[in-house]
Amino acid sequence: MTISHSTAFTAQDIAASANISGKELAKTVIIKIDGRFAMVVLPASYRIDFDVLRQCLGADKVELAAEHEFEKMFPECDIGAMPPFGPLYGMETYISERLREDQEIAFNAGSHTELMKMAFHDFEQLVKPKVIAIC
Repeated sequence: MTISHSTAFTAQDIAASANISGKELAKTVIIKIDGRFAMVVLPASYRIDFDVLRQCLGADKVELAAEHEFEKMFPECDIGAMPPFGPLYGMETYISERLREDQEIAFNAGSHTELMKMAFHDFEQLVKPKVIAIC
């Protein structure tokens, strides 16, 4: 299912514009794990705890990637509106265990005006994300 909404750039603004709870809307964050890019998917109203994430992954360094470092990796997407399909972009996908609590997942569909909503089970089958405590 596709949901259109007014132009919004922050996850919280998108959730409000689409009338979806910030806990139900998933946001995609690009990080670097020991220098390699990966996707982290978490509820829009949450933040990544980088210390917990680093320990969970057994990494030396986990940091937020700068937009200029990854924008060319998503040529068909508005920057900051990447869908959480890491395998399509050659990236590992890590997802917050909190998103498993709902039957459905909603996320940016590559633009700042559209969301996709699908059954979490279907998302998990397609993406095969690693479910971890990240927020």
